[in-house]
Amino acid sequence: MPSPVSADHPAAQPPGRGSVEALITQTRRLKGDVDAVRRDARSDGADPEERWQRALYDLALHQLDDLDAHLAQLRDGPEIAPAGPAEAPVVRPVPTGGPSGSLLSRVGSAEWNLLTDEATWSGELYQILGLDPAAPALTLDELPSLVLEDDRPKLTAMVTDCLVDGKPIDGEFRIVRPDRGVRAVHMMGEPVLGADGGTASMWAVLRDVSELRRCRGTLRETRDSLQRHRRQEQTEHRMAAELQEAVLPPWRGSLRLPHQGPRTLDLAARRLTATTTTPLGGDWYDALELSDGETLLSVGDLTGHGVAVATGMATLLGAVRGMALAGSRPGELLGMLNQLLDATVQPALGSAVCCRYRPDTRTLVWAQAGHPAPLLYRDGTGRLLHAPDGVLLGATSGAVYGQAEMTLEPGDLLLLHTDGVVPGQSSADAVDRLLALAPRFDAARTAQDCVRTVVEEFGGTGREDDACVLVARVTT
Repeated sequence: MPSPVSADHPAAQPPGRGSVEALITQTRRLKGDVDAVRRDARSDGADPEERWQRALYDLALHQLDDLDAHLAQLRDGPEIAPAGPAEAPVVRPVPTGGPSGSLLSRVGSAEWNLLTDEATWSGELYQILGLDPAAPALTLDELPSLVLEDDRPKLTAMVTDCLVDGKPIDGEFRIVRPDRGVRAVHMMGEPVLGADGGTASMWAVLRDVSELRRCRGTLRETRDSLQRHRRQEQTEHRMAAELQEAVLPPWRGSLRLPHQGPRTLDLAARRLTATTTTPLGGDWYDALELSDGETLLSVGDLTGHGVAVATGMATLLGAVRGMALAGSRPGELLGMLNQLLDATVQPALGSAVCCRYRPDTRTLVWAQAGHPAPLLYRDGTGRLLHAPDGVLLGATSGAVYGQAEMTLEPGDLLLLHTDGVVPGQSSADAVDRLLALAPRFDAARTAQDCVRTVVEEFGGTGREDDACVLVARVTT
């Protein structure tokens, strides 16, 4: 409730009632829109980003509530009873029984007469401070008694600067209500000059900003939590990627094996990474020349995502290589992998296909554990190989894995892949789309060209999970 004459200019005339009503209508319409969006965005609260978004919605609604309350007070004005010419105004408290009482109590006003040492408060200010409206308003000397001890110097400095140097007041402090509740109050005001040009009084508007501070605190906490969560995700993603890069054969260019004689297989592979923020999975591919001259080909997938799964994948791949070098056949090898997963402290499920290629007879011996069977392309057409029996790794103890054997021909192309190589498709549809690439594979010159074809066809945006593909072309 500013005085008609402020420090250096007359008080501004209030806007017309109709224009304020229009602003109130717009504010309430916006509140309804924000609240509707907030309700639609509700979730279980487990995702840090969703908690941060919800905190932003809550903060926006509280700020709109305050704006609604400010405009309502601007429209209605403070409720002050008429006073006689020699009497100080008598303040009546704003009723709180109506639906907007709690909102209107957030903003109050006061004026302190320096000549008479009298104070005049609006009813809203009594509500903010939790005081009896029948009690006399506190003077400037008495006001600090309500303020937290740590914040009293701040209030004293603001009042002193206003009365001595004519500086506007704009600051925040905390008060302790008689019920021991602590509220955050924002105070704005300025000195009022008397007829002689000296400071005659000080007026101020005090606003209860406790809910805003609570919302901003919640927002800050959820933002910090989200940032920590994102940093952790980025760290885990980097660690998982570095681990995969360390254990998987390099995919840039054709896979080179240290053959002693002429190369009998043209090999290429690629890991297709997700374009979303999903952590790296446990997909792998491998090609290894064995001591007896045969070549090991394998692809597989360990369920889950993140560093722990990437570590498990590296362990599993190391076991595959070790058992293959020791002479284990594909079916036997998968049986021992199943025992390994079944015996781990943290049980996991995995799938794999494992092949041994004997170049002198062009014989392929292979087995699978709940994994898509290899695709064979010959003379411009492709087909799915008939899979021997084999359950998921880690699904049951003592599982036995069958083997299949076939003879390949020069020019044959074998494609091994993990689930999800064709995004958004069922296993059957994915196989059909991969088989449809047969004419392009037939026209390709190298295995790397075939892998590039798969990447061009299925490696674009929208991929939600990792996948691996390995191509082996029989050269002789």
